[in-house]
Amino acid sequence: METLYLYLLTALISCVVTALVLPFLRLYLGRYLRDVPGGLKKHAAAVPVVGGSAVLLGLCASLVFIRLTTAFPSGTLHSLRGILLGGLLIFALGLADDFNKPQGISITLRLLGQATAALLLIRYGIHVSLFDCPLLSYTLTVLWVLGITNAFNLLDISDGLCVSQAAVCCLGLCVIALPSEFIYVNFCACALLGACTGFWPYNHSKRIKTFLGDSGSTLLGFVIAALSMGTGYSQHSNLGFLAPLLILAIPLFDTGFVCLMRVCKGKNPLCGSNDHAALRLMKVGLSKNETLLLFMGAAIFFNILAFAVTKTSMIAAATVYFVAALILGLAALFLSRIRIKG
Repeated sequence: METLYLYLLTALISCVVTALVLPFLRLYLGRYLRDVPGGLKKHAAAVPVVGGSAVLLGLCASLVFIRLTTAFPSGTLHSLRGILLGGLLIFALGLADDFNKPQGISITLRLLGQATAALLLIRYGIHVSLFDCPLLSYTLTVLWVLGITNAFNLLDISDGLCVSQAAVCCLGLCVIALPSEFIYVNFCACALLGACTGFWPYNHSKRIKTFLGDSGSTLLGFVIAALSMGTGYSQHSNLGFLAPLLILAIPLFDTGFVCLMRVCKGKNPLCGSNDHAALRLMKVGLSKNETLLLFMGAAIFFNILAFAVTKTSMIAAATVYFVAALILGLAALFLSRIRIKG
């Protein structure tokens, strides 16, 4: 019960800190960090992009407070250091990109920086642990971090979409990791969940609307990518190790779908366009909020499946993965038939 109280306190602190610092960040940093409409950006006026800064402050304040007031088990602080150091690098890259909008920083610099952050995780013992070959495990770790970090960045195209997916994924990681000894996953996931909750209302507000910016969306993706490698999934099923694919099914699906559609049209998959799954749904009549609720519902559904595959037999888990793949395949087929200009 005491541990559960600490998890709730961690989330509450990060939520409160994030919500309280945002008005000050809007006032003092918002004049320098603004997202100006134009091109693919359809918002009516320039919007401050200081949400990532608030999320980082909430996350760090919460974890520092818990660290100073709690006797963490051995190794916990070591793992958290790796996540925070890598997260700071990811945040700095995103902040540089936000400052240099609309051009941003080069894709090459961004990917090199993200790969370096992934290597920091490896240095602190957080990596894919499926194989005995270190080179293979470390290569997959870098690819996983790059993929998830940029998947959340690609999702940040509509109010609440990216932050809601991050919140659901954090909750899923908390529930799956809760009975385990991977205590840093629980605390960090709770802290990030709280920060997302504190920022979320600002993302929807008309009067004080605030965006995450690349600094925020990539930070969310990086931390979640790191946490997804830090818990056990295979205590009951040999196929449980694939659970992160279900926890992160919606960000991965959107990224894969968008890249596939762009390649099929002969476009660079790394360049922006209006062919995201969410934008296609809006094209056929769904409102922003309806699309958001649909994405959230889908994320919750797949996270429930992720929990199930960690608690069931190998045959049942294989069936769950097959059903999940079938659903996503049918969704991709439906979305691909929606005509998008440009």
